[in-house]
Amino acid sequence: MPLAVKISGCVLGALVFVFVLLILWLSLTEYKPSGSEMVPVTGNVSARVSPGQPLKVISWNIGYASLDAGQDFVLDGGKGVRPASQTIVEKNVWAIQSFLVSQAADFVFLQEVDVNSHRSYGVDQVDYFTGSWKGTSAFALNYRCKFVPYPFPRFLGRVESGLVTLGAFYSGRQAERIALPSPFRWPVRAAQLKRCLLVQRFPIQNGGRELVLVNLHMEAYDSGEGKEAQTRILADFLKAEYEKGNYCVAGGDFNQLFPGAQAHFPLTDTEHFVPGTLEENLLGSDWTLAADITSPTARLLDKPYTGGRDGVQFYVIDGFLVSPNVRVDSIQTVDLDFANSDHNPVVLTFTLP
Repeated sequence: MPLAVKISGCVLGALVFVFVLLILWLSLTEYKPSGSEMVPVTGNVSARVSPGQPLKVISWNIGYASLDAGQDFVLDGGKGVRPASQTIVEKNVWAIQSFLVSQAADFVFLQEVDVNSHRSYGVDQVDYFTGSWKGTSAFALNYRCKFVPYPFPRFLGRVESGLVTLGAFYSGRQAERIALPSPFRWPVRAAQLKRCLLVQRFPIQNGGRELVLVNLHMEAYDSGEGKEAQTRILADFLKAEYEKGNYCVAGGDFNQLFPGAQAHFPLTDTEHFVPGTLEENLLGSDWTLAADITSPTARLLDKPYTGGRDGVQFYVIDGFLVSPNVRVDSIQTVDLDFANSDHNPVVLTFTLP
């Protein structure tokens, strides 16, 4: 056997061996949360939510403070994996925080908030946002992987990330993490997100009811079944809470188009990320799917964004699902032109009758 063939065989064998070891290691270290877990609520606030009180909640997928206008992303058809420097991440974190402070919201739902990830240079964004909030805060992991082995050769590497809910009212000492089903099979599942709902309960002043807030981030790069299954679990949970007499507001990145959105932002790119479509009467006509369909909440990351709207795929996939006993006063997407994230923040104002 020629020497070149022997060397090639040895190299191939070594690569296969390393690959098998990697899969084994990822499988052994895979993040496997239980169906329901309690997570701590930090901060101490005595004020309670009162009926008739106008309330304001912001939902924002912050793109781990790394997907600003200058970025693209490999899974969306781009080439990028992370920004060019840690300074860019820190600049985005500061800008996001400055916006939140300017809004003076009662509640904030953040998605894609990193703790210690290679893709965002290890910047602890959870500590930054929760540490500067003068109220309660809760964090639930939905992605923990010691090494994400794609894309080749610029790997995503270590990822630790999740959902953050900030509140200005008393909510007890614990929130709940409710696991959502994954559409991915082993071994791909080992390096994938473990989606969840972050549920926080706020007792109502002088009453036995609760304001139940749900922060969410549904499946993205699946064939559609995952989004549908996860949305059904959300719907069943909200229905059960509403039947108890509680007020329900669920918000976040649904990764599904809100009804009517395509009239303003048609789907022209179906090669990469393709969102599903939310059912208009998911829980019945008396429930409200609240979204500002006239302004985009997200963009496709196939290329950096220069501010021109032509040739850019936009979506309206961020918003809220609100129970019939909550009055929606207004819903608005704040168009920040994707300066610091691939999503724009969505602001809902509501009142408990």
